[in-house]
Amino acid sequence: MADLEFNKNDDNLRLLISEIKRRHAIISLGGGKKQIEKQHAKGKLTARERIDYLKDRDSDFLEIGAFAGEDMYKEYGGCPSGGVVAGVTYIKKRQCIVVANDATVKAGAWFPITGKKNLRMQELSMENKLPIIYLVDSAGVFLPLQDEIFPDKEHFGRIFRNNAHMSSLGITQISAIMGPCVAGGAYLPIMSDEALIVNKTGNIFLAGSYLVKAAIGETIDNETLGGATTHCEISGVTDYKAKDDKSALDKIRTIIDKIGDYDKAGFNRSESYPPEKDEKEIYGILPRDRTKAYNMKDIITRLVDRSEFEEYKRDYGKSIICGYARIDGWAVGIVANQREMIKNKKGEMQFGGVIYSDSADKSARFIANCNQKKIPLVFLQDVTGFMVGSRSEHGGIIKDGAKMVNAMSNSVVPKFTVILGNSYGAGNYAMCGKAYDPRLIVAWPTAELAVMGGEQAAKVLLQIEKSSLQARDEKIDEKSEKRLLKTITERYNTQTSPYYAASRLWVDAIIDPLETRKVISMGIEAANHAPIKKAYNPGVIQS
Repeated sequence: MADLEFNKNDDNLRLLISEIKRRHAIISLGGGKKQIEKQHAKGKLTARERIDYLKDRDSDFLEIGAFAGEDMYKEYGGCPSGGVVAGVTYIKKRQCIVVANDATVKAGAWFPITGKKNLRMQELSMENKLPIIYLVDSAGVFLPLQDEIFPDKEHFGRIFRNNAHMSSLGITQISAIMGPCVAGGAYLPIMSDEALIVNKTGNIFLAGSYLVKAAIGETIDNETLGGATTHCEISGVTDYKAKDDKSALDKIRTIIDKIGDYDKAGFNRSESYPPEKDEKEIYGILPRDRTKAYNMKDIITRLVDRSEFEEYKRDYGKSIICGYARIDGWAVGIVANQREMIKNKKGEMQFGGVIYSDSADKSARFIANCNQKKIPLVFLQDVTGFMVGSRSEHGGIIKDGAKMVNAMSNSVVPKFTVILGNSYGAGNYAMCGKAYDPRLIVAWPTAELAVMGGEQAAKVLLQIEKSSLQARDEKIDEKSEKRLLKTITERYNTQTSPYYAASRLWVDAIIDPLETRKVISMGIEAANHAPIKKAYNPGVIQS
């Protein structure tokens, strides 16, 4: 594979991957170098340094929500990574979730996206029964936006509800108070199973010294009010006192090291083998132009062990590919959109990336089979939606689409979604978009998420804008129309970007395609901590 188009595709994708690395390098600085220096001057590590020290040496850290908050809250100076660094890693060879407030970003204050990211991490912990460690260093709710984080169901208070619920599920929660821990935020570490506090830098109280003075007239300093000595020797609120950050993190490692084994879900795993076909060729296979066709099987055989793929109903419902494979040894069922122009059983050409009735029917049957066999599902999305038009409607596309959505929605085996390219409209839903509870959902830098493609959407929005102008007896000439179309297209394309999706946590991460095997493997390993206790029932499906 060394033709000109392949090389152009390869160059394009490598540039997109370089952009991921460039943006992540900026985000990794949190509030900036000066704020990092201030953190160090206080004898404290940064959030990323704490995680790096806590995890096992040379172990993977699957970061979740790295781009959360990007290009949001500009009027407040931004909120890199949502002001919190979080992900899945290994501590004493045990898979754990770590959530660390980044005190270099507005003193670790909670923005609305911070709350959403914390809830996502707790969701991952609950779904997969993984221990979760909170490294607390936060000034509390960001007051200018308190109405967007305080009172609603999915706001700040939900975190403490989850603390209680996770405790009832037997999920280990450990907190280290490594800086301020104020007001309602004080409940998070104390509702954990065990709480540590760092001497002189950590403090925890419902109201700080200034508020205490204002409320009851008492004069007291924060250390006496809620420091390590107070809570370890007088109140008994915290369980361990640590002399510094590293001592606290060492203690967490010691605690994790003594946790008992867990019940397994029992997903099938054998020895791992790399793909026989060169994974790096994915860069050249995936077209720069998202409207162009390619064979999804060329991608699949570069993701799966030994490039072995056992296809299900190969000659039926060809616009979706279904089949069995292994990824890093784990048995998986793959549901993927085919982007080649294909012939149906009548010899007619069908559009790539579109879901037809027969494809939806095949997918529903395959998903049911995977649930029966206890095989995790992997969805590879490059979908423009369901087929439209009188022929499809008369053929029952809505019924068959509903059948697929029912089967996917009620799946009891874990689902993992990778968005390679287009993720449009109801196709996003049927192929296990964010709303359908994939254990992990990640995007390649070539991904686009929207109700419809940019060109079609821009034309629709232009017609709406023109109608609005005409209703006000305003005319628009051809030059102005082109300028308006350009403005609408640029705005819409910005909203379809994978970074726009990642900033709002519609996807957990944007990844290099070569990281796909690792992400899926770590995801299934996490899911294996949670035995399936519910029988599969696909729901009401019309025949």
